[in-house]
Amino acid sequence: MRITRTLTRLCATAAVGVVLLTVPGTASAATPDVVTQTATGSGSQTFALTIDDGPSPTWTPQVLDLLKAHGVHATFCLIGDHAQAYPDLVQRIVAEGHHLCNHTMHHINPTTQTPDQQRADIQAASDAIHAAAPGANIEYFRAPEGGWTSDATQYAAQQGMQPIGWSVDTEDWRTPGVDTIFQNYKREFSGGGVILMHDGSEENDRSQSVAAMDQILSDLANNNVTDDAPAVLG
Repeated sequence: MRITRTLTRLCATAAVGVVLLTVPGTASAATPDVVTQTATGSGSQTFALTIDDGPSPTWTPQVLDLLKAHGVHATFCLIGDHAQAYPDLVQRIVAEGHHLCNHTMHHINPTTQTPDQQRADIQAASDAIHAAAPGANIEYFRAPEGGWTSDATQYAAQQGMQPIGWSVDTEDWRTPGVDTIFQNYKREFSGGGVILMHDGSEENDRSQSVAAMDQILSDLANNNVTDDAPAVLG
């Protein structure tokens, strides 16, 4: 009987653990390490498309339409201010099966902030995203301008968000021309890579990004490379 009761308690504890790991709005596991490959892994016939600085009422709908046409799911790295301003777009991103990434509240490089400011900026963004899409799972965190700090990555991981970098910088934010953006991707991409592009913010012209994204997704499909999410460690 004692053994039976002990096993019962262990099973109950395990069951609680499972519930805690699947609470809406948190990832099941995360580490402070910055990942730059897909969940399938480096060298695989997969890619992860990550899209920064939105949502934008001008460009995000165009990007979402494009992704739907290609049958691709991406990871949207949202700025909290923009999520707060355009909650309907956050809801559409979630409804269409894309992944969410916290890109801080105000897009300030964490290396210029105190630890308390970094944590507050990350938390405020999560709060804004969850206000727009209650219960949504924010799986990832990306530091603005790649300004990674141990305080930011550790806090993100504690909140269940895996820090993600990139292995392919298309430099679309420079608006160098559609062909240059595409060639930047071709030069840097290898299997299992994480591609960085942009759909925000509203004051920026992302028409080159949208056009280049169409070409990039077509090229990946022609080479039998399929979409995946960035890795979550832990």
